[in-house]
Amino acid sequence: MNPLVTTGLGRHDGATALSVNLNLVAMMRNRRELGIPSVTFAATRVLEAGAAGITVHPRPDARHIRATDVRDLAALLEDWPAAEFNIEGNPFHNLMDFVREQRPQQCTFVPDSEGQLTSDHGWDLARDGARLAPLIDEACALGVRVSLFMDADAKAMAAARSLGADRVELYTEPYAAAHGGAQQAAQLARFAAAARAAQAAGLGVNAGHDLNRANLADFLSAVPGVQEVSIGHALISDALELGYAETVRAYLRAIHAGQPR
Repeated sequence: MNPLVTTGLGRHDGATALSVNLNLVAMMRNRRELGIPSVTFAATRVLEAGAAGITVHPRPDARHIRATDVRDLAALLEDWPAAEFNIEGNPFHNLMDFVREQRPQQCTFVPDSEGQLTSDHGWDLARDGARLAPLIDEACALGVRVSLFMDADAKAMAAARSLGADRVELYTEPYAAAHGGAQQAAQLARFAAAARAAQAAGLGVNAGHDLNRANLADFLSAVPGVQEVSIGHALISDALELGYAETVRAYLRAIHAGQPR
């Protein structure tokens, strides 16, 4: 069954959706062959607490999420028909295998190299657009929404739409690094301009990378129309102290605080 927990701050029409990235749970589990912590247990708890979806990034080296995790989560999410499954990765490496097999609600194309520690830049569409276009077309033909991981460059948004993408995920680390400092306002203005340009081009807007409880509301207050945030490292780190349920509720409160009034 699908046990729903009502927090009063869950997703509602027009609100930014919270997708929880479970990579860090898998990374901790992979240190030993004990099967703990469980990725599917974590997914169940965050969904019960009000998360709108689950994100995973199955890298080619399987250093955190593994192919078996993707399949286990897909099976779990059959009991959560309203939840979104977002599989991210580089479509030039192994991502398309998972897209073809699982047909998740969303896939996020990320330009990571195989050995990259974490995502740290968006796509260069002038260089990679011609290679991306047929893969975007294939995913869309499978009924999968395509989001491109992009830097906050307003000039690049029309090109992302011209390739057939449905959304962009704005890479938010530069904002997170500036939060609380002299450059925060400038970074927020840059992200707001990119979001408006994306929406003007017909793209939906997601955001993610280094968003946390402290900086999330400020971001959503300043950047219009963010449909989804994908948060992993900070959220799972918080859950080590607060537990999954209370952590998700804290992030939902931050999202609620950042919504337009």
